[in-house]
Amino acid sequence: MARRRTLPKRGCPVTQPPAPARRGPCLRDAELRRESARAAVEQLLAESTSGVLEPLSESAHDHQQWLTWGQGLYGRPWGEAPFLWAESYFYRRLLEATGYFRPGTWQGIDPFAPFKNTELASPAVDDELTALRELPSLSAEKRSEVLLSSALWGKRADLSFQITSLSGDTQPSALIADDSPLLWSTLAAASNPRVCVIADNAGRELLPDLVLVDHLLTSGLAAEVILYVKPSPYYVSDATTADVLATVGRLRTAPEQEAELIGRRLWQAMNSGTLAVRTHQFFCAPLPFHDMPDDLRADLSGAAMTILKGDLNYRRLVGDQLWDATAPFAEKVSHFPSPVAALRTLKSDVVVGLNRLAVAGLETTGEPWRTSGKYGLVQVHTRA
Repeated sequence: MARRRTLPKRGCPVTQPPAPARRGPCLRDAELRRESARAAVEQLLAESTSGVLEPLSESAHDHQQWLTWGQGLYGRPWGEAPFLWAESYFYRRLLEATGYFRPGTWQGIDPFAPFKNTELASPAVDDELTALRELPSLSAEKRSEVLLSSALWGKRADLSFQITSLSGDTQPSALIADDSPLLWSTLAAASNPRVCVIADNAGRELLPDLVLVDHLLTSGLAAEVILYVKPSPYYVSDATTADVLATVGRLRTAPEQEAELIGRRLWQAMNSGTLAVRTHQFFCAPLPFHDMPDDLRADLSGAAMTILKGDLNYRRLVGDQLWDATAPFAEKVSHFPSPVAALRTLKSDVVVGLNRLAVAGLETTGEPWRTSGKYGLVQVHTRA
């Protein structure tokens, strides 16, 4: 889907290039904006690597909110701030530097959109769409298994390989925890289930998420799906509403019939309300899910299952600390307002709920198993 752009100022025609004599002011204005953004980014880089935390300018719409969230941190080196807080604030400052929230040419323009759009248009995505033609030949159980695995591994998943190998039960598993049977049995036992999905990345990772959503709806495992995305660009590749629409559009215009059918069904579900795309400012907050606001907690509390995608959501779910890897998953997520399933490839040190023997085996490999992205998990807590 093409990004809607803010129209240039009066005097800079949209359909015809301006006459040479009149180009100067417009081009100078654009260049000044680029130079200003570049200088702001360079300043942020210097501040975050060798300076101290500075608050947002008083003109920022969320200046007061970040003062509250960062109480006691400003004036201290970035390295002294909790990591979750610091990385969240870095990306908020990056949006400030590029003018995302300020009136002007770049207001509302996702600075990461070229990266996301390039990936969505890549040959790798063409291959994923082609692989979808094999789905109808799989049993419902195998289809569930394939699509959950694809959503788990995201960019690392080759859906064609997933389909052919899983249908023959030949794929070596890199899962170090797998509660997927509990996920499927919980949904199968629910009456008129509402499933919430808290998305992670756009592009090749959002595509299998949406195909999984379509499967939940068409199989009856979900009567309604609420897909939560970020309210503004975040962490370079995190999904926003615009990314969801672009991905559904990619499916709808695919030459492969099965991909096109999935895209059409998703579009119809969005229009009928059985698939709703929502957001909340909390998803860009530097806080764990334990501290979610009451309105979001109420929205999630009625779900038969909330599926959380990705490493960041996992860290926010269990708490961004270096826990004992064998600490019970249920103990760390009991605060969550609904049954919850985490689909995650390990890219950070934070992990809980693992078998002691499995941890011992992983430790003997000598590899950075917690951060390599090689291992994945499906962990479920049903609040029973």
